[in-house]
Amino acid sequence: MAFSSLSLPLLLALLFLSEATSPGSGLMLTLVNNCPYPIWPAIQPNAAHPVLERGGFCLPSLSHRSFPAPYEHWSGRVWARTGCVGQNNYLTCQTGDCGGKLECNGAGGKTPATLAQFSLHHGHKDFSSYGVSLVDGFNIPLTVTPHEGQGVCPVVGCKANLLETCPRELQVHAPDQHGKVIACKSGCEALNTDALCCRGHFNSPQICKPSAFSLFYKHACPSTFTYAHDTPSLMHECAAPHELKVIFCH
Repeated sequence: MAFSSLSLPLLLALLFLSEATSPGSGLMLTLVNNCPYPIWPAIQPNAAHPVLERGGFCLPSLSHRSFPAPYEHWSGRVWARTGCVGQNNYLTCQTGDCGGKLECNGAGGKTPATLAQFSLHHGHKDFSSYGVSLVDGFNIPLTVTPHEGQGVCPVVGCKANLLETCPRELQVHAPDQHGKVIACKSGCEALNTDALCCRGHFNSPQICKPSAFSLFYKHACPSTFTYAHDTPSLMHECAAPHELKVIFCH
């Protein structure tokens, strides 16, 4: 299953004040791997936006990689691939795989995966909006941490390792590691009902409500989006941050 499209509340939260915008100042994006194992971050732009860093790379344990964000408006998502093997540009990953490539080049990833989502350089004050979504499940703890922004610039995300507490119905197991849990599905992906997926008759904020599965995520990580019509506990208006850090295993 590939990543779902942005849920309506998340889209609105990331695009508030999205009137005509002037080019932004120098904003750095930094991806930090605090995990005790390597990861392979992936970056997917939304339609009509450029691919950054060729869409993916290897990030060894306890290392980081920084690169400049576009000066114009940009939106997209970042996630981590785990359990990867391969060589050259061929890479197969147990979670987050983007079609067997090291450099995703705009391709989406396989769910479940924890997503950091961004809308950079928009609005009259050069806002950068960001959020962490568990709508498509969980594969690794991550947070988004802004630096030197003006206004309301909270740290958001999920620091808990939900692989340890993932409900049995949502568990994804590695085929070759004695049943080790490597990811945790969304209720929608696991059971594929209209109510859990907020589709059909349930496709409205008034009808689609939290489920036991989305509440599992929400109780552990209240600042994240956990189902299609969710609203996180932390909203923000962060203007002109100097840096946005995606920290894996924060």
